[in-house]
Amino acid sequence: MTHLNLRRSAMSSSSPSPVTPQDASQPYRHLLPSYSIYDYSTDESPSPSPLPTPGGNTPASFPPGGGGILLGALLSSLMTVLLMSLVVGAAYYIWRKRRHSSQPPNQPDNQVPLVPLPSSMVFEHSPGTFTYEELELATEGFSESNFLGQGGFGTVHKGILPNKQTVAIKQQKSGSKQGLLEFQTEVNVISRVHHRHLVSLVGYCIAKAQITLMLVYEFVPNKTLDFHLHEKGIETLDWSTRMKIATGSAKGLAYLHEDCEPKTIHRDVKAANILLDNNFEPKIADFGLAKLSSDTDTHVSTAKIKGTFGYLAPEYANSGKLSEKADVFSFGVVLLELIAGRKPVLQTGSFTDDSLVEWARPLLSTALGNRNFEVLADPRLQNNYNSEEMFRMASCAANCVRHSPDHRPRMSQVVDALTGKINLDNQDLNKFWKQSLGEFDEPTSSSLENTTEASSYSASG
Repeated sequence: MTHLNLRRSAMSSSSPSPVTPQDASQPYRHLLPSYSIYDYSTDESPSPSPLPTPGGNTPASFPPGGGGILLGALLSSLMTVLLMSLVVGAAYYIWRKRRHSSQPPNQPDNQVPLVPLPSSMVFEHSPGTFTYEELELATEGFSESNFLGQGGFGTVHKGILPNKQTVAIKQQKSGSKQGLLEFQTEVNVISRVHHRHLVSLVGYCIAKAQITLMLVYEFVPNKTLDFHLHEKGIETLDWSTRMKIATGSAKGLAYLHEDCEPKTIHRDVKAANILLDNNFEPKIADFGLAKLSSDTDTHVSTAKIKGTFGYLAPEYANSGKLSEKADVFSFGVVLLELIAGRKPVLQTGSFTDDSLVEWARPLLSTALGNRNFEVLADPRLQNNYNSEEMFRMASCAANCVRHSPDHRPRMSQVVDALTGKINLDNQDLNKFWKQSLGEFDEPTSSSLENTTEASSYSASG
């Protein structure tokens, strides 16, 4: 290869000249403006390595002024490597974060504890877990057109899965331990109960580092009992529909209390948690506050009172002692809503008028005594109801909201009373309740202590 003379034309006369080889066979070094060092030679064969100088270590020699240039080259290279490392690290962090948030919860890298599901659990959409992207697609990006409702838990959207199944997707955003606990409770409870009057679970999703928790239910299209009873401008529910809703809901609760193992206390029975299908068949929903207990438990003590004002049983609200009889009390309030068409709590400024239960107690006593329900019944019904069925429902409501939990019936007894398996005429009604509940004396503090024996079964406890 011919020798190349690459002197810098811009170098001043005071700058040192490059070292020129004495013959063309020796290599020489030339410093380019980029501070990279190149070897040039007229021979294609590599130059031999220089031999060490005898007599000790001799410091390397540089052309005059070359040491500063070499130091600058080294510092420049170091800064370049450091900058590239930072860029690569930042890119990896962003990629990792996006991948973490988009992964389904059953992938190891997600670092999200999976909700333990029983082996007997059967999902229509295998394997029962969904990615955030799948549910986002099913709801068209959680669009406004698919919005069903909103509450303290979060939002609910309608969705259509790839298998064409219509579902309701409840999205709960909570990074708290309590939020995850309620989510786990609902999955574990609802996945093991199967009843026509209990909403069924299709699947669930944990995404975005536990910040987004979603439950996928069967779609129940006709909103809630609360909506149909209390929303303005809605067509009034006729009496036969109200009776159907009361009976179906009672059957669902009886299943939870007596046919499940372990038995389940819902803890938030209310009109807003009773969903209705197109035939107005009820399905109890929202098991996030549910408690499990064995047959040997007389009650479960809870540190925090959970539930909804207007539906809370007095012993639970006052002391935290929870049993299935707390659900019975709440169901009695629902029955009063069906009978009277009033909300459980009214903002009237008067203590007695605020509570539906306290408002109804004296009216129940009178109505059950003379079988005249005109003052108690929802005026929108315009007295169009079956008197015998009204008598049955009012009797059940009165006994469900007794003060003492021991004096309240079991839900299976309520079902028998509502469905007519027990002949609840005026003479036998008090005898039936006493036989089913056990003989007892009403407490003297009862608001109905001065009522007659014929009406003592009504609203006291």
